[in-house]
Amino acid sequence: MQGVFLGTFLIGLREGLEATLIVGIVATFLKRNGHSLRPMFIGVALAIAISLGVGVGLDLLSTALPQAQQEMLETVIGAVAIVFVTTMIIWMNRHAFQLKGELEREAQRAVSSGGSFALVAMAFLAVLKEGFETAVFMLAAVQASRGSGALGLLGALAGILCAVGIGVAIYVGGVRLNLGRFFRISGVFLILIAAGLVLSTLRTAHEAGWVNIGQQQLLDLSSWIPTNSVRGAIVTGMFGIPTDPRLIEVLGWLCYAVPVLVIFLWPARWASSPAARRRLLGWSAAGLAAAAAALVALVPAGGTDQPGPVRTAPVESGDTATLTLGAVDGDSRPLTIASSAGTTAVALAPAGQQIVDGLTVDVWQAKVPTAADQNANPVTLGQLATLTGGRLPVGLSANVTPGPFQAQWAANTEYNVLAAGDALISADAQSTRIVTLQGGGLSTAKTVSAGSLGSDWSIPEPEATAAAKAVTSAAFDRSERTLWRHWLPAVLLLAAIAMASAAIARGRNAPEERKEQTTVC
Repeated sequence: MQGVFLGTFLIGLREGLEATLIVGIVATFLKRNGHSLRPMFIGVALAIAISLGVGVGLDLLSTALPQAQQEMLETVIGAVAIVFVTTMIIWMNRHAFQLKGELEREAQRAVSSGGSFALVAMAFLAVLKEGFETAVFMLAAVQASRGSGALGLLGALAGILCAVGIGVAIYVGGVRLNLGRFFRISGVFLILIAAGLVLSTLRTAHEAGWVNIGQQQLLDLSSWIPTNSVRGAIVTGMFGIPTDPRLIEVLGWLCYAVPVLVIFLWPARWASSPAARRRLLGWSAAGLAAAAAALVALVPAGGTDQPGPVRTAPVESGDTATLTLGAVDGDSRPLTIASSAGTTAVALAPAGQQIVDGLTVDVWQAKVPTAADQNANPVTLGQLATLTGGRLPVGLSANVTPGPFQAQWAANTEYNVLAAGDALISADAQSTRIVTLQGGGLSTAKTVSAGSLGSDWSIPEPEATAAAKAVTSAAFDRSERTLWRHWLPAVLLLAAIAMASAAIARGRNAPEERKEQTTVC
């Protein structure tokens, strides 16, 4: 819980300080030019109200949605927050050292072009921008930590108040603050918070059903970051690192944190010449493209075999039935049963879903009339007992209904099929012989069950369990190959294209650079 407070405090401090600096500069220029500060404060208050409305609205919308839609919205909010904080960190890293001077020049241009209204609009838009970013990023951080929303709001409020205090002290109390160093140090923490947000966003994307690859657990950090500890609060609550990180989450964390930290912390004195930067970009693009091609070429294309739509099942009579499950056709699915007795086609109807060894499968069922194998008429109690395994059907007894009976025979077969896509997991056929009896001591006609036909069959349960495991294993293997053969190469290729484009753009400017160098010489 402390981690949630610290994380949102830092967010509020960073965003609030930038907004406070802008408002302070605008107030200084308005006062210097003899204008009232009231319109500016009205604009600032309106921007704060809009930002609060955005945050509250997103939170209420997320709470009102069903669980799956909540995870989807949290994923979208997390992705937007990552973009916001990344662009803010990179921009601040480039401009923090001359931030105050740039803001004063912008304020001077606003005075020259639009007077006091332009300055008020500048303050309003600045606070609105920072407030909107704060609301989205704070909401994403609280949702990612699964912590207390009140504690996260309190942390953000404390950070904003602290930022306001610093801003007032800078412009009124004469306090000097090295903004470049402040934004640089806080930027490292924000990058790590955003990296944790990448991790949690990938997790909510999985819970929403959008990302199903790379879900094997790589580490067990439960002993290293206990839940009820300061270390656990900081690592999990602030930096968003769970005790059971998955492969895709670790890859996402590394792909975000490493390059952003390198760009952010790269010393200015190590900046290379334009030509060297072009070569570096070109070679980096070539290396990334080569890595993408290597992944596509080296990761095996084939996967684990899984059951198909054709299976065999033993029949009670000692025969073997070959089962073929057809493709879904609307609300029907055909099942063909072939044995030495002939071939039968059955139209199955959907009957919900069930779980087989952790695998969700579709249930298909049908109940169809079957030709009876008996035509005895009349029929005795002894004959009925023989058909039912030695037991008389319910409602018949030698004392009250001694028989014989007039009999009308019929039968039906119930088919139950479990399928996962095209894979036939399990299937069985259970027949029932039905006879309608009259006379023999019965006051009215009575319909009873008289055993099965002896043509029943079923796929043994161990084989069904093995088939479910094979489908699960094949799906897991397919998702892993998708990650290493498609997703990761695509990311590397996009990065290579971006670097190559940057190198080409710098190359187009090379003649001008050489011309300037020649002129200087």
